[in-house]
Amino acid sequence: MSEAAPIADRPPFLGRSGAPPAGGRAAAPIRVVTDSGADLDRQVLDERSVHVVPLDVRLGEFGPEITSKWSPEEFWQNCARYPDLPETSAPSPGAFAEAFSRLADEGAEGVVCVTLSSKLSATFQAAVLGAANVADRIEVRVVDSLLATVAEGIVVLDAVAAAEAGGDLGAVAAAASSSREKIGLYGALASLDNLRKSGRLGSAQALLGGLLDIKPVLEVRDGVLELESRQRTRSRSLEYLASKTREAGGIDRLAVVHAAASDVDSFVGLLASAVGRERISVDWLGPVIGAHVGQGTIAFAEQRRDPSSP
Repeated sequence: MSEAAPIADRPPFLGRSGAPPAGGRAAAPIRVVTDSGADLDRQVLDERSVHVVPLDVRLGEFGPEITSKWSPEEFWQNCARYPDLPETSAPSPGAFAEAFSRLADEGAEGVVCVTLSSKLSATFQAAVLGAANVADRIEVRVVDSLLATVAEGIVVLDAVAAAEAGGDLGAVAAAASSSREKIGLYGALASLDNLRKSGRLGSAQALLGGLLDIKPVLEVRDGVLELESRQRTRSRSLEYLASKTREAGGIDRLAVVHAAASDVDSFVGLLASAVGRERISVDWLGPVIGAHVGQGTIAFAEQRRDPSSP
C-alpha cells in the first residue's frame, strides 16, 4: 500500500506547509465552511479556520459515530476487511445551521459555504436550507463547487485565501465560483462495483454493462460524474490521464488522491514529467467519495493557470 507523503513534504499550494505558525492565524471576518467531501487535511482546516460539516459514513455494522473517528487510511483498511460496501448520507440542514450560528457567535461577519456538487449529493440543498434558517443572524452564501474531493478542497482554499486577503462576502463567494471554473477532476477506477450500486455515473450509467472488460477513465463534468474514455488496462488508464495533463499545459495546481492504490507512486511519476514532482500533492481519498468509487481509485484535480497571471 502506498502511503501519503508526510505533511512537511507536501507542496504549499494546498496549504500543507508544515506546522502552523505559533498562535495560529487570526480568523478572517468572512469565514468559510465546507463538508467532509472536500478531503482537506485536518491540520490545514485548523490552520485556515475552516469549519467542516461532516457527511455520515456507514460500513456494515459501523455507523458514523465510529467511522468519523477513522483516518482515511483506517477507513480503507477496514473496507478491505469487511464485505459490505460503505454508504454515505448528506448532513441535515440543522447541522449546517448549527455551524453557521456558531460562527456568528464567534463574531463572523458572514459565511461562504462551499459544498459537494449538487448533482452528486443533497449536501448543497441542506446547506441552502441551513443558511435560510439563520438568515436573521448571519448572511451565508452557499457555493455549489460542482466538484468533489480534492478539487472541491482547492475551491475551499481559494475562498479562504480571498477571505484572508480582506475580501467581503461577495468577493469571497466570487473567488470560490471563479476557482471552480478552472479545475478539472479525473479518476481511474480499479472496479465498477461501488459505482454501479451507487448509481452516480450520470449519462454513462447505461454503458456500464459493456464496460466489464475495460478500465474506464472518469471525469466530473458540469457537476456530474461522466465516462471520459475507455482504456483496456489499468496502466493505459493512468498513462492516458498523465498524457492529458502534459498536453493541457498551463497547470497551476495538481493534487492526487488515492484509495489505497498500490500504483499511485507510478502514476505520480508519470505526472511529474508534466509539472515536476515537487509541485504534486499526494494524499488519501476520503470515505465520502471513496464509498462510491471504491478501493484502488486514483483521482486528481488540476487547476489551470489564470491566463492573466504572469
